Amino acid sequence: MFRKVLIANRGEIAVRVIRALREMGIGSVAVYSDADRAALHVRMADEAARLGPPPSSESYLQIERILEAARCHGADAVHPGYGFLAENAGFAQSCAEAGLVFIGPSADSIRRMGSKTEARRLVKAQGVPVVPGAERSVADLAEARAIAGACGYPVMLKAAAGGGGKGMRRVDRPQDLEAALRDASSESERAFRSAEVYIEKLIENPRHIEIQVLGDLHGNLVHLGERECSIQRRHQKVIEECPSPLVAAHPEMRAAMGEAAVRAARAAGYYNAGTIEFLVDAHRNFYFLEMNTRLQVEHPVTELVTGLDLVKLQIRVASGEPLPFRQPDLAWRGASLECRVYAEDPDHNFFPSPGRITHLARPSGPGVRLDSGVYEGFTVPIDYDPLLAKLAVWAESRQEAIARMIRALEEYSVGGIKTNLSFFRRILEDREFRAGRLHTGFIEEFLERSGPLDEDAGLEAVAALVAALYLRSHREPNTGARVSPAPWLTEGRERLLR
Repeated sequence: MFRKVLIANRGEIAVRVIRALREMGIGSVAVYSDADRAALHVRMADEAARLGPPPSSESYLQIERILEAARCHGADAVHPGYGFLAENAGFAQSCAEAGLVFIGPSADSIRRMGSKTEARRLVKAQGVPVVPGAERSVADLAEARAIAGACGYPVMLKAAAGGGGKGMRRVDRPQDLEAALRDASSESERAFRSAEVYIEKLIENPRHIEIQVLGDLHGNLVHLGERECSIQRRHQKVIEECPSPLVAAHPEMRAAMGEAAVRAARAAGYYNAGTIEFLVDAHRNFYFLEMNTRLQVEHPVTELVTGLDLVKLQIRVASGEPLPFRQPDLAWRGASLECRVYAEDPDHNFFPSPGRITHLARPSGPGVRLDSGVYEGFTVPIDYDPLLAKLAVWAESRQEAIARMIRALEEYSVGGIKTNLSFFRRILEDREFRAGRLHTGFIEEFLERSGPLDEDAGLEAVAALVAALYLRSHREPNTGARVSPAPWLTEGRERLLR
């Protein structure tokens, strides 16, 4: 087993890994940029190393500085978390060449699945269904027109080298293809340093369902069930759950999708934790989308339903231990939901809301889990993804889990910055969500159906006005002396601010 592990990441995932290491009796080394000098993961780690200025290109993406930090602090392994260098084959290779164990898959597996077109060819050869489309990146506009015409509009342009919604464009008509191809290629070049784009047939309003896989260095490979990730905004997941309401109603889907996911992972020679993502159409046909060769943000819902600790399993697998179970040993119990809590303003197009957290009240109670990377008094930097925490709940049924999540959201309060907590409450109370009628365009339809106004924001505005009148009525206009407030103001203030 490892003596000390460096976590090449920040925020809540770095905190999550540090906690697992501490429970395993393994030392931890945090890395940080100048913007994160006072971050929670830095405070919690046994040791910490500065990487550089706030821009990630000068800190968290600096491979040589991370390796030097590992050498200086005597780490024998590196956990990449997710994001930054987690799916960088060059980083995994550099760790191996430096004598450090990369807690993740091999560099070769990352390369195979890192190219979306190569991954499509690889899994298709194993009988895994893929969305109709190109088997390689398009060479020019003429080829793009031919492929799109063969698929039939609408089609989706996608960056061959990345994900996360970057380099993606929907094209409904032939006359829109040229501009979309130019924009997708340009965005892909900026995001992934590769302008390669491929084309797929667009599946209208699909569900996004992913399968967690886990393999060891001895050839054992299992799946840990599915996660429903259809609630997305701008192609980014915001609410995830396990099991999927669709799969729960058709349990044979779990077996079929799980077997396909294992075949896909095995084709890449995969070990450690990874995720196979599928799109599911209205007829319950599923199609391979991509593989994420790392731990997922939404891994807590799988942990809550299976009872497994994926981070500890990652570490044990990387140290050479075999998986302690086989596929028949695995079972799923209850239901779990996760909300990604961001520093953003839902009432202003989800604009980022960095700044100092002046107040923080965390939810608790049975079945509630909060993976957080912040604390009261911490200043959320503008330099990185605004994810503050992941709030997850578990209950015996989906409806109970929804009720528990609503209760937890009501207890959760963050002051000084804006968050999307109130937006989650609105979604969870929506009849379509409660009925499990989900798809990747759900949020857009929800906003059209319910309107953009945040009722909580309206109440807060009224409460602020009443509070101002309350305070004003406590002071005599000229002298500032305290006077008794009007009874209706006292009553109204208490009712609105409770």
